[in-house]
Amino acid sequence: MQLFDFDRFDAAPLQRTPCDYIMVPEFVLPKALEQINKDFPDIREPGNFPLEGLSFGPGFKAFADAMMGPEIKQRFAEKFQFDLEPYPPQMTVRRHMAPYDGNIHNDSRSKKITVLVYFNEVWNQKGGQLRITRNAADMDDYYLEVPPVRGTLFAFRRNDFSFHGFPPAEGERRAIQMYWVEPKRLNRTKATGWKKVVHKTVRRVLGLRPSNL
Repeated sequence: MQLFDFDRFDAAPLQRTPCDYIMVPEFVLPKALEQINKDFPDIREPGNFPLEGLSFGPGFKAFADAMMGPEIKQRFAEKFQFDLEPYPPQMTVRRHMAPYDGNIHNDSRSKKITVLVYFNEVWNQKGGQLRITRNAADMDDYYLEVPPVRGTLFAFRRNDFSFHGFPPAEGERRAIQMYWVEPKRLNRTKATGWKKVVHKTVRRVLGLRPSNL
């Protein structure tokens, strides 16, 4: 099964402001999207979950293997003009929104390039659409908004201005997040599901900057 529309990927211009990024609508081909959704991990809680701890069918496995494989890595290295060879991939999967998801933040410096792919067929809420914001404080002051639908791919290279987040939403919003990271990051333990919600809530009550966990 052919998974990706590489013609769309190759044609997508690399934008430079406020960070290097690309957006590729329908990067995942329609037949592949149908199979991936059929075999999507049966996640019951909100939050992002490491791929390694999930169960899923062959369609989703084919997608995840391809995304974390050498061809995709090489294509992103060429597109972003950045050597990804020293950096292993890491993937998390989301199926449901959490109440406090979406706070504006910047990624850790250990993440070199971040990739998001969205799987919902439709999305009718105003919230839940990723925004690349002009600062760390104002969700409504943004460069662009990414519809979380139909195999859209959005990827960016982290810099000091790559703030992003999304307005609140609820319900099922299927997505993966993948990063090429410094090797030391692979040994970190992340909060997931409701633990992640509690972590964010505590930080908000204490008036601390939103974490990237």
